[in-house]
Parts: sequence; structure tokens; C-alpha cells
Amino acid sequence: MKDHDMNCPYRKRCGGCDYISMDYKEQLAHKQKAVGKLLQPFGKVEPIIGMESPWYYRNKVHGVVTGDRHGNCFTGIYAEKSHRVIRVDRCLIEDQKADEIMGTVTGLMKSFRMRPYNEDTGKGFLRHILIRTGHETGQIMVVLVTASPVFPSKNNFVKALRKVHPEITTIVANINNRNTSMILGDKQQVLYGKGYIEDQLCGKIYRISPKSFYQVNAVQTEILYGKALEYADLQGKENVFDAYSGIGTIGITASDHAGQVLCVENNRDAVRDAIANAKRNKVKNIRFVCADAGDFMVKMAAAGEKADLVFMDPPRAGSDRKFMNALFKLAPRKVVYISCNPETLQRDLRYMTSHGYKVKKMQPVDLFPMTRHVETVVLLTRNT
Repeated sequence: MKDHDMNCPYRKRCGGCDYISMDYKEQLAHKQKAVGKLLQPFGKVEPIIGMESPWYYRNKVHGVVTGDRHGNCFTGIYAEKSHRVIRVDRCLIEDQKADEIMGTVTGLMKSFRMRPYNEDTGKGFLRHILIRTGHETGQIMVVLVTASPVFPSKNNFVKALRKVHPEITTIVANINNRNTSMILGDKQQVLYGKGYIEDQLCGKIYRISPKSFYQVNAVQTEILYGKALEYADLQGKENVFDAYSGIGTIGITASDHAGQVLCVENNRDAVRDAIANAKRNKVKNIRFVCADAGDFMVKMAAAGEKADLVFMDPPRAGSDRKFMNALFKLAPRKVVYISCNPETLQRDLRYMTSHGYKVKKMQPVDLFPMTRHVETVVLLTRNT
């Protein structure tokens, strides 16, 4: 599909896709220039790897539920820096089936006398709809975020929704009765199916539950992880440490090529999924710890333990000094840094290169077409 065939009716009001008015090649050139400007002092930045088809790639779709004064319900997104909801029926970067299901859910609400939750009055029932799709498996999870644990006519609602969309594999009611900007609450109830979906990434199967972190663009994530493994150049005997390990995707992908893999993650739900994922993939040379990665590395170094290679994939804020100083204590020979923010990456590389590490390779990958975001894989080695 050519760029000029795609016209987003929400582009001026939504603010989610900064680059949607640009031709895709132009977007990639912009990202290359931005990354190059920040990272050139550390060496050569390879040409960015773009997507063959940069549309409808998001496998995680979220809609805020709202309605009009006639009782019609619909979903949308919050306008930038506000809690005003902009109605969005179809998004050019979201999975099309997920958008369709969202429309069906809000269409059913009126006949089930289900009202959207109103933040100002605290009245109403349905707050958000979250849909996750397995890119390879086609499995679909629908999460209905409600303000109350009592779900009237839930069996009939599930039946009505599945009649229109038999392709849905699981439906979960998540209860969020707090006045918060967080989408998901702590309690949930499985209404249909297993309560999670599975997807395949880099030849491994992963279990994804409502709260799990999983990359939203599976096609480009395979390229990103492939590049990270290429940079790691594992020979089958190394001790690998995976910091910020999430549901174990990088650690499990690396396990085939390493001696031992140790994954550390401070989100308990993610660790639970990671353990299940390792079992599901029959991976024996891996273990998972629920802890702060920096604290754990300090203890490892104090105990005289070693890591040959560290994978780090921190959040947008990058890594903090505490983590970095712990990394220097552990002193791995190689670090593969996967970054989702070139600004914080520049800051972290500056710190790492002033503490005995040298940047060897840098590869940007476009995981978020139409937006200004860009991921970069960097290989660093310790000066000896």
C-alpha cells in the first residue's frame, strides 16, 4: 500500500503519529539523521532498518471507553496533555481486527445497558478496552477494564461478542476502581479461555498475559533481537546476564547460543510469565530472579561471580547511575544495549565510555513507523 493511499482523519487532533504526513522513506531519513547527530561521536551509525509494510503493525491496542448524550458508546484516545477523549474508530498503525472488535464491544454496550465510566462523576461501568494479538499465532485477547467487580450479564455479553468474533481466544475482565491514570487494576477475572495468549518470536513461544510487557511490533522485534544476537556473537559457553528481562524474550532467544543465562526483572507478573515461557520452550540453562538489576549485580560482583555478556534493554528514561556503577563492578567483557530513546542512550554511552567501555557497533531499527521513536542496538566492549 502506497503512502498517498493512506489518509488519517485524526492526524491533526490525535498527536500520536508525529510523522504520518511524511513519506515513509523521508521518515527513515529523519530518524537516521536524529540518531546520527546524537551518536556520531561514538562511531559509525549503520543505516536504519525500516519496515517493508509500515501500517497496522501494533499488536497491542487500547481504547478509552466513552459515549455521547444519546447513549451511543465508542472508544478513543486522550488528546495530548489532557483527559478529553478523541473518538477513533480506525487507526492506521493498529491491528485492523482489534479495531473491529473494539467497535463490536462498544456497539453491544447499548443493548446490554452498559454505561461508559465517567471520570468526573465516578459513575458508569466500562473504562477501557485492551486487545492483544499474537502476530504469528493469530490468538486474540480482549481485556475489558471495569470500574466494578460485578459484571452484569457477563455470560451473555461474552456469548454475544464471540458470536460476532469467534476468533477471540480469551476474554478477561480487569477491575480498576481507583481514580488513577493507570489502565489496568490489580484484580482480574477470566471470562473466557485461558486468560493469556501465546505468540511466536524468533522461533520461541511466549505467553502474554494482560499486564505483560511484549514489544508491539513483532516483525521488527525479530530484526532487533536478531541484530542483538549477532552483536553478542555467543559461542555456546558464556555466562549471560539479561537485565530488565521482562517475560524473558531476549534471555530465552539467547539461551540456544549461551552456557548459562540469568535474567533479572522487578515486575513479578513478568517473571511469572518468563518462568512459564522457559518451561514451554524446554529451556534448561536459564534462571529468573525478581529483583532490581543494579542491586543484584552489586551482590554478584561482591560474591566474585562473573558475566561474560550483559544484555540491557532499559525503559525510555535509560539506565541510572546506580545500575551503571553496578555494571562496572561486574565488568562484563561485552554489553549489548538495546535502547528505545536515542537521547538517554547518548547520555549512557558517554558515561560508559568514560568508565572503560568502547562502542563497537550501532544499528538503528524502526519499530514505530509514523512516530518519532526509534530503537538502537549498540555493542560495547571493555577496554583491556
